[in-house]
Amino acid sequence: MRRRTYELGDNGLMTEEVAKVFGVPFQVIPFKANPTAATKPAQKRHHVYALPGRARLEIKFPRVEGYRQAIRNRVSVDWSSIPSLFLDPFKIPPEVEVKASLHTNHGRPSLTGPGALQRIDLNPFRSGRRIQELVFEMSKDLTREYVNSGSCEAPAHVLFPQLVRIVEKYVAEKVTPIKPADRLDLFLSPYYGWAIERLVESIRPDTAQGEAPEVPRYETSRGPGSTADVDYWTSKDVREVVKSHLNYVVADTAKWEQQAAYVIDGHHGVEAFAKNAGLGFAIPYIHNGQSHDYIPDFIIRLKTQPVTHLILETKGFDDLAEVKAAAAQRWVAAVNADGRFGGWRYEVARKIDQVREILEDSRSASNF
Repeated sequence: MRRRTYELGDNGLMTEEVAKVFGVPFQVIPFKANPTAATKPAQKRHHVYALPGRARLEIKFPRVEGYRQAIRNRVSVDWSSIPSLFLDPFKIPPEVEVKASLHTNHGRPSLTGPGALQRIDLNPFRSGRRIQELVFEMSKDLTREYVNSGSCEAPAHVLFPQLVRIVEKYVAEKVTPIKPADRLDLFLSPYYGWAIERLVESIRPDTAQGEAPEVPRYETSRGPGSTADVDYWTSKDVREVVKSHLNYVVADTAKWEQQAAYVIDGHHGVEAFAKNAGLGFAIPYIHNGQSHDYIPDFIIRLKTQPVTHLILETKGFDDLAEVKAAAAQRWVAAVNADGRFGGWRYEVARKIDQVREILEDSRSASNF
């Protein structure tokens, strides 16, 4: 048997379909029919593809899967882009209340039964630790990681003092404990691992001291991506646009992205743009020990000399906003250092009126 429709419902799942099947020998068996819900009309599907007549608006982008560093002596950090770390007790509690208790008739322990209530917190652990110990421990782990990576020629005794200063500043300025959490909780998992990840993703060869810049490691199995490769169907809301190689802009939000696309499409400084849907443009980053892909919203080619591409994110609240922004800034710096794909910028718009400002500022900064 086959389904009558493969359209997804509002919850992202296929709608329920019921078939009544009777055995052999076939005979008429009376049964009470189930009340049938109103059948949801099939959603209209849209074909999104590159228009041959707009080949001049094609946008190409590199596929970056990682980075190459060649650290000889000096490292540095761009402190304006390194993500902060909040020690949030509402996500990872630093204290709990426990008691010996009998299970309820539902099989769950209860605080209302007999037994003394005890509070367990991290104060005994904190009392035996110092911030300087934390800084040295983290610097040691970072030094070991860089020395063993094969991308660093600097000996450990040259690298370690630099990393100590970087970690010391990061812990003091970028780590924010929210009470009753304490800065010393950074010793614990997962905070310790998150801090290491943020630092590894942000530490670069110090080009001001003569080091070679970090460059991208491109995918070898595929060449650069292009709007010419887009060809798929969607039931999401779409809008026709003029300055795009693609026939539609596909919206993932109710209004935000449609409004942003309208502003971009009508801006005098925009030569071409594309919504990053079905395009395959992704920026790699690490979180929680795993590799992830950050998918920004738009790629915009500006009317500048030399040619500049703007990666624009239209974003509301996101726990990993700083992590993704740092990954994007790293991508931009590495691709610009390589130079084979022109100039790139990255910006985030949190309000619709910021889109026009970002386009103006990016165009002005790129014309020289």
